[in-house]
Amino acid sequence: MPRMTRRNILLSSAALPLFYSQVASAVDALPDARFVGFAQAVNDFAIASGNMAMARSANENIRGFASRSIAEANDAAQSLRRVRSEAGVSYAPDGSMGPKTANLLQQLNGLQGPVFDTAYAYAQLAVVTDAEAQYGAYSQSGQSGPLRRYAQEVFPKTKMQLEYAKRIAGGR
Repeated sequence: MPRMTRRNILLSSAALPLFYSQVASAVDALPDARFVGFAQAVNDFAIASGNMAMARSANENIRGFASRSIAEANDAAQSLRRVRSEAGVSYAPDGSMGPKTANLLQQLNGLQGPVFDTAYAYAQLAVVTDAEAQYGAYSQSGQSGPLRRYAQEVFPKTKMQLEYAKRIAGGR
């Protein structure tokens, strides 16, 4: 019996970091106007970086990811404009995602070929990870009903996009 107890303690302590990392990565929903700025920055980044990938990459996986990203971001941007108007929420730049995506686009701008592919994959992983966390948070506790429905609509697509981003980043 003491052996089983020790085993349970070891297994529990091994699982603790996994639980902690999930708790530590939880984010709070942004205020409405900043959420709009965040979502717009994510959409703008997906479109701009996707267009770069279509022009600079010969990698079929990168180009496929970029093509899907552009289409989904265009749909999401159109939906965001509609729900933002319905909610009566003005745009406020998000202090973190806007500068982050601008910096990533600037870094990608000077790259070509396989070096571009690697940087693109990791940039997508970074942005989509943040987007998935914020859309999840806002879909649960955002203040604006129309924007919360937008987050609920985009969240499952973003989760899928995150899985694809992990795949292209893992293949580097």
